[in-house]
Amino acid sequence: MRKKVVARADDAQSEAVALPAEAARADRRLGRPPLLTDPRAEILQQAARLFAAQGYAESSLAQVAAAMNYSKGAIYNYFASKQEIYDAIIVATLRGLHEAGLAAAEAEAPPPERLKRFMIAHACYLAENSDAFLTMLVGFSGMSDAQRADALRLRDAHEGVLRAIIASGVADGSFRGVEPAVVGRAVLSMLSWMARWFRADGEKSAQDVALDYYDLIVRGLRPAEA
Repeated sequence: MRKKVVARADDAQSEAVALPAEAARADRRLGRPPLLTDPRAEILQQAARLFAAQGYAESSLAQVAAAMNYSKGAIYNYFASKQEIYDAIIVATLRGLHEAGLAAAEAEAPPPERLKRFMIAHACYLAENSDAFLTMLVGFSGMSDAQRADALRLRDAHEGVLRAIIASGVADGSFRGVEPAVVGRAVLSMLSWMARWFRADGEKSAQDVALDYYDLIVRGLRPAEA
C-alpha cells in the first residue's frame, strides 16, 4: 500500500513539473513574447537594423521576430503592421534627436558655443542610433498619413532650435547677417548625411566630425572685419 502511495506522489510531482513546460509550449503556440524589459523598444531596434541593412520592402515581420526569438504572432501584441513599426521608428528617432538638440541648446552660453553643442549632440545621437537614423532619413516620405503630422512637428521643432541659435548669434553680432533658415538647413544637411557614411570604428568619432563641420560653419558665419 505504501509503495502505491509513494508512486502516486511521484506521479503527481512529475505532473506538476510537466505543467509549466506545457504552459510554456502553449505560450509559444499562442505567440506570446518572451520576457523582455521593453519588448516594444526591442522590436523597433531590431526592425531598424533590418530596414537599414536591406530596406523596408525587403524586410518582413517574420525576420524581425526571428531576430528576437519571437514568433511572428508575438509582434502583433505591440504593433499591428510593418508600416506601424516603420512609422514608430521615425517618430521615436525624431523625438530623441529633438530632445538631444534641445538639451544642448538650453545651456547658458554664447551662440557660437550653443551651436557647437547642438551640432555635437546631433552627430552623437546619429552615431548612437545609426540604424534608426538611416531608416528615418530615407523613409520619411513613406510614412502613413496618421503619423506624418507628428514627424513633421518634431522635425520642424528640431530645426527651430537651430534657427533660434543662429538668429541669436546674428542679433548679438556673433554671426554676420545671414538667413537662419538657410544656414540651419545647411548645417542639418551636413550632419544628417553622416548616416550614409559614418562608421563608429572609423578614424574619427562623431564628435570629431561635428567639430570639423562646426569649424567650417562658424568661419563662414563670422562677421567681416571692419
